[in-house]
Amino acid sequence: MAVTGRPNVGKSTLVNALAREKVAIVSDKPQTTRRRISAVLDGDDYQLVLADLPGFQRPRDPLTERMQKTVDSSLEDVDGFLLVLAADERIGAGDRFVAERVFTAGPPVVVALNKVDRLKPHRIAEQIQAAAALGDFQSLHPVSALRGEGLEALEHDLVGLLPEGPRYYEEGEQTGLTIEARLAELVREQALALTRDEVPHAIEVEVDEIEEAHVRARLYVETESQKGILVGKGGSMIKAIGSGARPEIERVLGRKVFLELVVKVRPHWRRDENVLQRLGI
Repeated sequence: MAVTGRPNVGKSTLVNALAREKVAIVSDKPQTTRRRISAVLDGDDYQLVLADLPGFQRPRDPLTERMQKTVDSSLEDVDGFLLVLAADERIGAGDRFVAERVFTAGPPVVVALNKVDRLKPHRIAEQIQAAAALGDFQSLHPVSALRGEGLEALEHDLVGLLPEGPRYYEEGEQTGLTIEARLAELVREQALALTRDEVPHAIEVEVDEIEEAHVRARLYVETESQKGILVGKGGSMIKAIGSGARPEIERVLGRKVFLELVVKVRPHWRRDENVLQRLGI
């Protein structure tokens, strides 16, 4: 099931809420999701796989071009679409563009009007009407991913779209991400939360060592000035990133670890196809 929508409508938060597990990082920065991230929901007689995708965007460089290609390729050969809209924003041209893509792709579409906890009831009704005009949907659900409201009915309708078939993941698997990629994303989440302006977009993380009590990750930026910001005065920023990421990493691994973070300058990595290929973007 492909999860689609404009950037920053709450796709990753909704996927995490449905999966009852944090499999996708969340931030208020655009383009947080750079890869296709699969979240696995196991039931007694079903396995629902949600593919959290980068937001639709106009490519500006090889990085965003690859992100958009991930979106385009994910629109093929899926059982259905979960189109996510932000209830607290005007449903406009960007939403209509995404809707046109998914409604003409063929598979059924379920619409989730997210963030309804931010609106008065009369405004929710207005947004439901605007969302309903986007296309011929299977069902439409006002939900709050943050508060967990409306998710049971949404999940029920998504499961109803699944055809009979085998399980694609072993029982207990929560995501299709490798453990290295998952830990790297947790480090990047903290870096996104603590930086601003252009710096968040210039950060990528690669985990290159996982041992019993030690995890080592490299944070890449494109300039020396960005490195200075990421390290911080006396190492304060990188220490804060590590302090925020370590508990999340320990939760995933199920054990205490020492987290070693190293900041490296790799000029124009967002335009380097070899680097992007190695990073799995």
